[in-house]
Amino acid sequence: MRKVVVCATVIGAATACAVGAVVVHRYVRKCRRWGRVTEILRELEEKCATPSWKLKRIADAMNVEMHAGLASEGGSKLKMLITYVDKLPTGYEEGLYYALDLGGTNFRVLRVQLGGKDGGIISQESTEVSIPPNLMVGTSAELFDYIAAELGKFVAQENQDFEVPPGRQREIGFTFSFPVMQTLIASGNLIKWTKGFNIEDAVGQDVVEELMKAIRKRTLDMRVIALVNDTVGTLAGGRYTNKNVIAAIILGTGTNAAYVERVQAIPKWHGPLPDSGDMVINMEWGNFRSSHLPLTEYDQALDAESLNPGEQIFEKIISGMYLGEIVRRVLCKMAEEGLLFGDNVPPKLNDPFILRTPDMSAMHHDSSADLTVVGSKLKNVFGISDTSLEVRKVVVEICNIVATRGARLSAAGILGILKKLGKDTISDGKGEKNVIAMDGGLYEHYTEYSKCLENTVKELVGEDVSESIIIEHSNDGSGIGAALLAASHSQYLDA
Repeated sequence: MRKVVVCATVIGAATACAVGAVVVHRYVRKCRRWGRVTEILRELEEKCATPSWKLKRIADAMNVEMHAGLASEGGSKLKMLITYVDKLPTGYEEGLYYALDLGGTNFRVLRVQLGGKDGGIISQESTEVSIPPNLMVGTSAELFDYIAAELGKFVAQENQDFEVPPGRQREIGFTFSFPVMQTLIASGNLIKWTKGFNIEDAVGQDVVEELMKAIRKRTLDMRVIALVNDTVGTLAGGRYTNKNVIAAIILGTGTNAAYVERVQAIPKWHGPLPDSGDMVINMEWGNFRSSHLPLTEYDQALDAESLNPGEQIFEKIISGMYLGEIVRRVLCKMAEEGLLFGDNVPPKLNDPFILRTPDMSAMHHDSSADLTVVGSKLKNVFGISDTSLEVRKVVVEICNIVATRGARLSAAGILGILKKLGKDTISDGKGEKNVIAMDGGLYEHYTEYSKCLENTVKELVGEDVSESIIIEHSNDGSGIGAALLAASHSQYLDA
């Protein structure tokens, strides 16, 4: 009997030891695993760091590239495109003007009634039309005839509130969000199609003339006055309500900047000196690149796998198209090397661009005690259930690091523009304000991003100068802004 008791005791002790060993092993494994997660997080934080001194170097590099791009075509990663917009709205514009916004699978037509000094925008109407898929790969004549037909319908439905004086054509601002080589305010040759369009006979053609041919065929008494992009339109919209607007920044799916330059500071300009002495420059700043940019292994992999490797580097680290994807790539590494979500990597975590920036923003802004929004987004986007609070906090921290880097780099870009214009120091003009007009879903809806951007601009220029720098939202540059540019360049201004 004693032997049985002893054996039972030994077996029990051995079992307890085995169970204890398993528990200890799991604890050690968890500690090692969590240690790797923490290590990856700290590496990310270090690589994405944007101290003031680094941002100022980036701004200096932006300034140098701006000078180079203005000196000659192809002299810089920044295209610094001459827009031929030499007259921005003043707020005195009066009458009825139209905008046609073609930037994707839909296009918009707008009409805007302007009331002159102190009248502002009296009324506006718009319609949005889908482009049939067959017209996106058909012929130029078919596409523009379809657009002209819709323009005709829009005009035919006009009520008495919208009237054009007798003997005058209806004037259009045409926002065309595809790469063009502009040659005049109302002329530009298509370089290539993007966004699913592939109309071969339109490449190399003047898109304004293609549209005008269709308008004439439909016997519409309309004329395109200005060919613009959405960033230039945002600048025009901002200037209409605030004469101190000097630049416009789009921060949305993509990013771009435009600003007002003195013609005498554009060596590659060989045309006559405009009466205003000014010219709006479309920077195409998404293509900016500098050795000072804080790039990570995630950025390099994303770029290498993109449709345009080596291009649009600035855009790929600050704009809405890519922020969520960078976060996904970090989470994927943590899941693989730190088992962040358990022993297996969730399959959906490997799907590129599955995490959209609006979802990232929602997680970043989650202020609930148990980070409920983060938990639901992980479940709905990636199919990851039952995450601990500890894991959710890591996700929020990744979002914070990636968004903060993007916002602070955007601020460095703004400082670069201010430097180019000599607006980064205290001026003699007391009370002079310099306004940056902002638009785009990222800026408008990602509050932590926009707050960080604005605070960083203040940090970089210093307290005294920051009082003269104002950042404000300017909405719908591609629509209202284009109509305003038609007004400011109207053929009837001297009438």
